[in-house]
Amino acid sequence: MAATGSKSVLFVCLGNICRSPIAEAVFRKMATDSGVWVIDSGATSDWNTGSSPDTRGLACLRKHGIETSHRARQVTKDDFMTFEYILCMDESNLSDLNKKAKSVKTSTAKIELLGSYDPQNQRIIKDPYYGSDADFENVYEQCLRCCKAFLEKNS
Repeated sequence: MAATGSKSVLFVCLGNICRSPIAEAVFRKMATDSGVWVIDSGATSDWNTGSSPDTRGLACLRKHGIETSHRARQVTKDDFMTFEYILCMDESNLSDLNKKAKSVKTSTAKIELLGSYDPQNQRIIKDPYYGSDADFENVYEQCLRCCKAFLEKNS
């Protein structure tokens, strides 16, 4: 998936319809100018495979001038070999990814919480699915901070 000389990042949450597509879209907009990043997002579950992101998340992104045509997908074993970084949203995602990585003999991905890059030290990006538009805005703002810090550290 990642071309030679490029960097790669996969953003992951439970269903790949709220947090990780927002993080993917935010990072894609930030990193587009550098042209060296392979960027995607995925889910630890298969519940929403093929679905568009949540309409509230899409509205939040549009409000900030970001479009996405993402469709939800589940993380595959290949992802652990093709992505340099796998950044997830919460401890449950982290646990699921670490378990799956152990089943991949040649896993090379660095698995971390996206929130570990948050300059405001909010390590967990809370799932806004059962929340309000304001909760999606909070996810966007946190992803913006974290993605900026991640990009600065890895460019």
